[in-house]
This record gives sequence, C-alpha cells and structure tokens, in this order.
Amino acid sequence: MSELLQNKVIIYSATFIFVCAVLHTFCTSRIIAMAHKRPKGSMSEKVLHFLGEVEVVFGFWAFIFIALISVYLGMPASLSFLNELDFKEAIFVFIIMCMSATKPVMYLADRGINFLSLFFSKIFFVHKKIALFCCIYIFGSLSGSLITEPVAMTVCALLLQEHFFSKTENMRFKYAMLGLLFVNISIGGTLTHFAAPPVLIVANTWKWDLQFMFTNFGWKSIIAVLIGTLVTSVIFRNPIKDTEKSLIINEEKQKTPYWIIVTNIVFLILCIVYHKYVSFLIPLFLLFIGWFEVTKEYHDSLKIRESLLVGFFLGGLVTLGALQQWWLIPLVNLLQPVTMFIGATALTAVTDNAALTYLGTLVPNLSDAMKYSLVAGAVAGGGLTVIANAPNPIGYGILNKNLGEDGISPLYLFLGSLPYTLIAIICLIFL
Repeated sequence: MSELLQNKVIIYSATFIFVCAVLHTFCTSRIIAMAHKRPKGSMSEKVLHFLGEVEVVFGFWAFIFIALISVYLGMPASLSFLNELDFKEAIFVFIIMCMSATKPVMYLADRGINFLSLFFSKIFFVHKKIALFCCIYIFGSLSGSLITEPVAMTVCALLLQEHFFSKTENMRFKYAMLGLLFVNISIGGTLTHFAAPPVLIVANTWKWDLQFMFTNFGWKSIIAVLIGTLVTSVIFRNPIKDTEKSLIINEEKQKTPYWIIVTNIVFLILCIVYHKYVSFLIPLFLLFIGWFEVTKEYHDSLKIRESLLVGFFLGGLVTLGALQQWWLIPLVNLLQPVTMFIGATALTAVTDNAALTYLGTLVPNLSDAMKYSLVAGAVAGGGLTVIANAPNPIGYGILNKNLGEDGISPLYLFLGSLPYTLIAIICLIFL
C-alpha cells in the first residue's frame, strides 16, 4: 500500500472516486424515482434500482477503483492492495446481523424490553408506549457498549420497526426516530473500549481502557442519550401514543422454546467475543446456518440479502477510505482541540468515523486533548449520514422500506439527526 500512497495518479483518483461515491449516496432517491418510471422488469429498471441502493454505492465505486488500479498498474498491484486491507469489520457485521436478526433473539429482546417498559410505566406513571419508546432508545442504545454497536443497531431497528415505524405515517416523527437511533447508537457504544468501531480502533494504540472510557466519555454519553430520548418522547408524545400495536405478546404465535433461544445466544456471544478472528467466524457462521436449517420451524428466514448489502457497503468504504490519508492527516495537523472536535464531526458525515480515528493514530505526537477531540467529534457526528458510522447501514437496511417509495432521504436524515448531534456535542464538550 505504501507504493500506492506514493503514486499521485492513484491517490488523486481514489479521492475523486470517493467524492463520487459520497455524491452518489445523496442521489439514490432520485435514481430510485427514475427506476420507477422505467418499464417494470426491464433491464434499465433493474440497473437503476441497483444503483439506487445506498448499500451498493461504495462497493460499486470501490470496484471501479480496483479496476482502475488493475488497468494502470496491473492485476498483481490491485490484488496486493486488497490483501493489505482489513475486511474483518465488514465480515463481522454481515455475520452478526444475520445472527442477531433471528426470531429467537428478537423474541428475547422483545420480551425484555416489554418487561422493562411495563415496569417503568408503573414506576413513573407514564403511557406504556412512551415507556417502551424510551426503553428501546435508552437501554437498547447503551447496550451497544457490551454487545457491540452492530448488534444493538440490529435489535433496536427491528424493535422500532415493529412497534413504531410500521405503525405511523408521520414522516417528521419517523426521521426524528431515525436520527435519534443513529446518534444514540454512535455515542452509546463509548461506555467501554471494545464496542464502538471508532474507539476500538484507537484503544490499543493510545492505551485507553474501560476506566478511561467511562470517566471521559461514558457518563457524558449516558446524559446525552437520556436528554435526546426524553425530549423526543415529550415532543412526539401524541404520535407515540397513536401507534396501534399492543404491548401484549401473542404467546401462541411468537413463543420460542428456551433451548432454541439459549443456543442462538451462544452463537451470538461466540461471534462477539471472537469477532477479530475471521478464520473462526466463517466456520462458526456455516455451523450456524446448519443449526438454522435443522431448527427451521422455530425461525423466520435469515436476512442474508440485507446483511450482504451492508457488508458490501462497509467493504467498499474500507477500500476507498484506505488511500485518503494524504489529505486527512495534514488537515488534522492544522487543527486545535476545539476546531478538531468540530472538524471531526463534520468529516465524519462524509467518511466513516472509524477510518477517521484510525488516521488519527498515524499522526505523531498527538496531544491527549487532540485525541479526545478527534474521537468525541467522530462519535458525535456518527448519526449525520448513513456512511458516518459502521452500524448505520444496518439500520438503513432494516428501516428504509418504512420511509416511503424513495426510501431514506439523506437530507432529511441529516436534519433529523442534527438536534441530537448538537446535544451530543454539548455534553461531550462542556460536561
């Protein structure tokens, strides 16, 4: 990769293609609208629909970039480049999304969240649906610090789809929920040093442990999550109450044997604990598929397509982001702590926050204040766009169909997450 970093044609092309990919993400709704105007089932309709999938964007442009390297430097150069990239996160997210979105896991999560919501509704004398809303956003988001952000995003998005997104036509409410989800997941994983991708990637290099994370980030993130969630539950209390789904679970329809639940949870735990070891993850996933086939009567279909698209998205992001350090590192060196925080928040909107913090580890003699500002800004801005935080494409894939024919609008997502981003910024800077 060092040879490619010295090749100006390649690094400039990488940045140009990266910009094209970012712009493409903002045009997906228009492309989908164009696809709807083509004859149904025609090749043009299928191609436009394919290019209108946000999850496809970065993988598509990464393929173009690899083709460019192959033509310009030869196939061995492109293969060598790909071999040096780290696709562990993309593979982990694909597998964990498949495992955590299964019926037994969601049954357990639904029962747990419903129990908590009923308990708190009685303790604080609030409407049951408001209590459910708050429990999903508070406990679900903060659980990402233990079960990792991708799992928390999968579970929260599926619960929100079931209880709220599918039960309302209020688009303002939906985009507020989407923005709150993305921001809460981004900052909710900072209570520990092993769950949030932008923290995990710097923790070993900068010697950040559990105590450091909770002391400097964790309690502030909890306050930000609480404020954002409670304010939203007050502002949208009527739409929340108007959602029709009952809190009562249909036992005959949804009940799953506990031995099935326990086995699925064991698979999930093994995947989380050993997520860095691809040589273990892939055989584990194949074993899980075998288990799924044997116990098919207790499962719904696996979300293979949705999970693959998310993995493809992240893989493309890794490929295109690997050669952006030629302009990002000099930019980081020019900033002071406050401007670093603001700059990191802004840059996170157009590049993965884990890639941004990784580049920070390459900057020599970075002060402690600058390190904090970089990571804090990266997690605060993690909800502004789909590409800002690695788990966001998971939420996008699950909730996209609930946001109209054209899917999630990048502009409305940005506007929906902006208030919660500001709350996170205030808490992380001033507390």
